[in-house]
Amino acid sequence: MAGRFAPSPSGPLHFGSLIAAVGSYLIAKSRHTEWLVRIEDIDPPREVTGASDLILRQLEAFGLHWDGQVCYQSHHLDHYAEIIEQLKSQGLIYACNCTRKKIKALSKTGYYPNICATKNLSFNGEVAIRLCHRQGDYSFVDKIQGPCQFDDSLYAEDFAIRRKDGLIAYQLAVVVDDIEQGIDHVVRGCDLLDSTPRQLRLYEAFKAKVPDWYHLPLAINPDGNKLSKQNHAPPIDSQQAAKYLCRALEFLGQPIPSELQHENPEAILGYALSHFQLPQIPARQQILYLD
Repeated sequence: MAGRFAPSPSGPLHFGSLIAAVGSYLIAKSRHTEWLVRIEDIDPPREVTGASDLILRQLEAFGLHWDGQVCYQSHHLDHYAEIIEQLKSQGLIYACNCTRKKIKALSKTGYYPNICATKNLSFNGEVAIRLCHRQGDYSFVDKIQGPCQFDDSLYAEDFAIRRKDGLIAYQLAVVVDDIEQGIDHVVRGCDLLDSTPRQLRLYEAFKAKVPDWYHLPLAINPDGNKLSKQNHAPPIDSQQAAKYLCRALEFLGQPIPSELQHENPEAILGYALSHFQLPQIPARQQILYLD
């Protein structure tokens, strides 16, 4: 069994991604499982050359040493294609040629209204592939945020597992890899909270055991936007690893005594792990962060 940190190589790590890395590391180690690193590099248009290697160097600078080999999703494309064929043979997917503009015009909720579910369109050509959602109850209890319930429209949506441009969708790739890697708990930011019902549907389709969920609060700026690469969050400074590591730990409710804050990252993480208390992570979806 294991936990994981799974960044996309769309740029260097920023403070928000450091929070996810540190949180996932502490929770994995406190559960006495391995901590794996997976590079989610299946969206080439968003990737930045050299970002994968830079992310790994940043993790090492912060004392976040992973177990085993780094996994790259781009190496699994043939496997994802095989999974899609299996779902096709089970009658669980269909082709969709709807544009975003059409979906927006026809949907009052913002979710896809399953327009193509009965059209029997060909899987060839420029079409998305959608998984039949079955309208089950995909609520869950998060280990940090507590009971999580969503709009019925989300539960009923037939979501894409392959995009119209032929790229594998995040929802499929992440679940397939989590199952393959023996991930028994998923730690990530609250921006992915509403992805969980879709992923629960995939676990159901694969007849696989569902992991425990831990959704960490997001660091947001004064404008109310989460710290992200899209919002031009600055990269974390590896030359000040101890400083930013302590800030990340304080954000997660695991403060480091002042006399230890200038130690090396491994010593700081060692103290944090030996004193780790899951209930001290704030059960909030967003927290203002001022650098």
